[in-house]
Amino acid sequence: MRSTTSSSFPSSSHKDITRAGLHFLKIRITNPSIIAPKIISNIGLVEKMEKVSRIIPKNPSKSPKVSNDHPEVMEKLYVILEAVSDRVEMHKNIGEQRNDWNSLLLTSINTITLSAATMAAIAAAITTTPGAPMEVLKLSSSFTYLAATGLLVIMNKIQPSQLVEEQRNAARLMKQLESEIKTKVAIGNPTLSDVNEAMKKVLAIDRAYPLPLLGVMLEKFPAKVEPAVWWPEIRRGSTNKGQNDRNGWSVELEKEMKDIIRVLEVKDKDDYLRLGKKALKLNKGLAIAGPILTGLGAIGSAFLGSSPHDSWAVVLGIMAGALASVVNTVEHGGQVGMVFEMYRSNAGFFKMMEESIESNLKERNEESRENGEVFEMKVALKLGRSLSELRDVAASSSKKGKDIEEFGSKLF
Repeated sequence: MRSTTSSSFPSSSHKDITRAGLHFLKIRITNPSIIAPKIISNIGLVEKMEKVSRIIPKNPSKSPKVSNDHPEVMEKLYVILEAVSDRVEMHKNIGEQRNDWNSLLLTSINTITLSAATMAAIAAAITTTPGAPMEVLKLSSSFTYLAATGLLVIMNKIQPSQLVEEQRNAARLMKQLESEIKTKVAIGNPTLSDVNEAMKKVLAIDRAYPLPLLGVMLEKFPAKVEPAVWWPEIRRGSTNKGQNDRNGWSVELEKEMKDIIRVLEVKDKDDYLRLGKKALKLNKGLAIAGPILTGLGAIGSAFLGSSPHDSWAVVLGIMAGALASVVNTVEHGGQVGMVFEMYRSNAGFFKMMEESIESNLKERNEESRENGEVFEMKVALKLGRSLSELRDVAASSSKKGKDIEEFGSKLF
């Protein structure tokens, strides 16, 4: 019985194993993807890696982001980028400091002037009182007026509110240049001409908006109002071809750009220069009137109590100080110098736009211009208009016998 049982168990087990093996073979034959997918995917991955290895250069110095002739171009751009970032912070910090100058000097000078006028009024009121310290009050009022006059002359000379606007413009332009350099680095393939152009732009902004006051400070009361210039000589743009043989340019687009130049010249730039002249005249008049009034207040205080001159001395000693405070508040509290600099910078913006358009139109080789469609969009964005609005402005300005009514820019 034992032998029979032991012999029958292996026989049945062998049959089961045989059936399972045949069933497994059927699965492999009918559905080979159960085992083979990893092999297939690995083969595709190897083929992809081989293709990528043919594209990527073995030598990192020959990367397409760096010019083959000047492998140090990227390093130079990063050096300029670091300097530009530092200048942004410098102009921002110095602008805040000079804004504090404006508010502190304005408050101090007005306080000193009104104190001098108050002492003059007290001295005039006690002229008939025996034993009153009128002489002390007179001298104190006169010296206080002289101190206010000296501070006011210095403040009117440097125009802190105008200095603040200069630093704001410089910080904004440096940030714009910083973004341009970062874009060129991100796109790749910078050239030595990009480095030289970035250097020229940095130095042009430094000349237009200098940081120090002594020696290189901009003239606050120029004889002639001219647009601010913070850019180097404008060069032609990219040499990449557009979607057609004319690099995106057409006869209609050239005519449109010429009409836009005319609008910017006749309306926008001329209007801001006109406003700048008015702001300059007002600022110059206030800057002269303030020290004159405080000086007259000092003279009036000195003659208080003198019998033949007492009447006009009282008027000068009191009224001149009050008027000087009003003039000083209008000039520096109203930031008339800042307004003048804003008008001058706006006129400079439109002059830059004109030169940018003219530099492209003067280039005979259309492939050497910036792409026409991209350039039209750039002009429209800078003027705060859509493409259709830009074309309408150009069309309305080209009508003969009709004056230009609409300004080119809608931003300012």
